[in-house]
Amino acid sequence: MKQRIYQVDAFSSEVFSGNPAAVCPLEKWLSDDVMQKIAMENNLAETAFYVKQGDKYEIRWFTPAVEVDLCGHATLATAFVLFNYEGHKEDAIHFYSPRSGDLSVCKNGELLTLNFPSDEFKEITLTDEITNGFDIKPIAAYKGKTDYFLVFEKEEQIVNIKPNLKEISKLKGRGVIISAKGNNVDFVSRFFAPQSGIDEDPVTGSAHTTLTPYWSARLNKKELSAIQLSARKGYLSCKYLGKRVEISGECKLYMAGEIYL
Repeated sequence: MKQRIYQVDAFSSEVFSGNPAAVCPLEKWLSDDVMQKIAMENNLAETAFYVKQGDKYEIRWFTPAVEVDLCGHATLATAFVLFNYEGHKEDAIHFYSPRSGDLSVCKNGELLTLNFPSDEFKEITLTDEITNGFDIKPIAAYKGKTDYFLVFEKEEQIVNIKPNLKEISKLKGRGVIISAKGNNVDFVSRFFAPQSGIDEDPVTGSAHTTLTPYWSARLNKKELSAIQLSARKGYLSCKYLGKRVEISGECKLYMAGEIYL
């Protein structure tokens, strides 16, 4: 059996930047075991699988280790594939996730915009269990639906911080977002998820469902610019809509081919 596969660099205007995701268009669902093995073989932060269901596309996301509830960059990459290589004609795509509900992506030239539900998060105590994961102490900690979120004083700390992946992996959840106010953009971030098979994710669209409402409130503005400061870097434009957020970026195709199953 041959299976089409694409590899796309998301949240980037050029290859070798942003966050690479694999995308597999399916006629019908493969078994969970096979999809997990494909994701493990790809060894990328995320592999997205989708099946057309009426006027929507059902979508699921797998890291090399687990299936996750929501992934922004792989959804952006999937929309890019549909718009450019899999025959979707309209300028909007409606996805449905069994774990996260209705999601959409709109196209305006090269720019693609995700519309995701805002995360719900609450402030938590800065315990040793949380602070042991980094060599710099944050000024505040929050817990969202799937991630911990730590706030630091300045961008330079986000750049220079040294994560202790062994300690981070002990935290229950998908991973840990760290963030600070940016020098040249509204905010910067990084994302670590060793417990999900990803030591550091290059660009994490779904983390911005937490970051956008937080920084919108702190900076008193609805439209924000952001950089995820991984080695590959990712550039995002975000808009807070209350219960939803918009997250925009570009994509570039790196590779297209076939898997032999």
